[in-house]
Amino acid sequence: MEFFFTVLIILSVITPGLSSTTTSFNVLQYGAVGNGQTNDSPAFLKAWKAACQSNSHISRLIIPAKRTFLLKPTTFSGPCKSNYTYIQLSGNIIAPKTKSEYSGFHTNTWLGFSFVNGLAISGKGTIDGRGSAWWQQPCVGNPLPGATCRPPTAVTFNRCNRLQLKGYTSINPARSHMTLTSCKKGIISNIRLIAPGTSPNTDGIDISGSTDIQVLNSFIATGDDCIAISAGSSKIKITGITCGPGHGISIGSLGTRGETDIVEDVHVENCTLTETLTGVRIKTWQGGAGYARRITFEKIRFVRANNPIIIDQFYCPHRSDCQNQTRAIKISDVTYKGIVGTSLTDKAINLSCDQNVGCSNIVLDHVYITPSVPGQKVFSYCHNAHGIATHTKPSVKCLLK
Repeated sequence: MEFFFTVLIILSVITPGLSSTTTSFNVLQYGAVGNGQTNDSPAFLKAWKAACQSNSHISRLIIPAKRTFLLKPTTFSGPCKSNYTYIQLSGNIIAPKTKSEYSGFHTNTWLGFSFVNGLAISGKGTIDGRGSAWWQQPCVGNPLPGATCRPPTAVTFNRCNRLQLKGYTSINPARSHMTLTSCKKGIISNIRLIAPGTSPNTDGIDISGSTDIQVLNSFIATGDDCIAISAGSSKIKITGITCGPGHGISIGSLGTRGETDIVEDVHVENCTLTETLTGVRIKTWQGGAGYARRITFEKIRFVRANNPIIIDQFYCPHRSDCQNQTRAIKISDVTYKGIVGTSLTDKAINLSCDQNVGCSNIVLDHVYITPSVPGQKVFSYCHNAHGIATHTKPSVKCLLK
C-alpha cells in the first residue's frame, strides 16, 4: 500500500486540484480462481478491461495474496481512461509449465503491456516464468532445419510512459525477465530478478528505444546481462544494483547487421557485481553506424568478476562468420571513476576499439582492480583507444598522460 499512497502524492503534486478518486477491481470478482491450475487469463482480461476503462483517476487492479494464478500468454492493452492504472501484486502469477501450452499463441511474450500510460505494478508477489523447459530446447514442436526459435520474455512493456515497478520478484523466465521498448519516464526499484546462472538468455532488464528510465536498488541474479541498454535509449540511470551471477551491466550490443544505433547519457553508479561473466561492458558489431556516448560508470565494486571493464568493438559472440568492416559505432566520452574490486581473469581492463573509428575521450580515474587469487597478476589491453587514465591499476599505457 505504501507505493499506492506514493502514487496519490505524486498525482496531487503534479496535478493541483485533482481528485484522488480510486476504484478497485479484484480479479477474484471477475472469475479468477487462483489455485495454480485453472487458466485465469480470461478473468484477468475482464478485470483489466474494467480497470482500464474506468473513469477514476486511479484504477487499482488487485491480485490478492495467498493465491497462485496460472496465466496463458496474455496482453494487457491500453490506452486506459484512468490517469494511473495500479496493479497491486500481492499474490503469485505462474506461466504454463509445458511448452505445448503455448501452442496457438505468439511466443515472443508471456505477459505483455502495451500503450498503458501511468502503469504502476507494486507488491510482494512473485512472477514465475517456469522457463526451465525452454532453456535446453527453445522451440515449440518440431522446428524446421535452421529455424531460430525465441522463447517468451516473461514481461514486456511497449510504449508505456510514466511506468513504475516496485517490490515484486520475478523468477525463472524462459528468456528475459522484462523488456522496456519505446517507454518514457520509468522508475524500477526494489525488485528481485532471479534465475540460475546457467539459464541461457535470461537477461534481467532489457531497455531499448526508451528514455528517462531509472533502475534503482534492486537484486539481479540471472543467466545473462543483469541490465542491457540497447539502441535508441538515452537518459538512463542505474544505481544500487547487486548483480551476480550474470553477464554484468552492458551497453549493447549495437550495430547488428550494419544497423545505425545510438545510446547516450547513461549513468551507472553504486553497483556491486559478483562473479559475473563480464563487469561493465560496451559491445558493438563491426559494420554498424551511429554512436554510444556520454556514459559513466562510477563507484562500482567487482567481486571475483571476469573481464571487469571491457569495450568490445569487435563483438561477435559465437566467433563464426565474423566480418571485418570499415564502419563501426563511434564510442566516446566514457568515464570509469571510483572503481575497485577483484578479477578472476588476468585481462582486467580491455579496451578493444575498431582500427578505423576507435574510441575517444575514454577516462579512467581512481580505478583499482586486483587479482582474485593472491600472487597472480592482472593487466590491461588497449587497441586504438584514446583518452586519459589517472590513479589506475593495472595501468593503461595508451591512456597515460
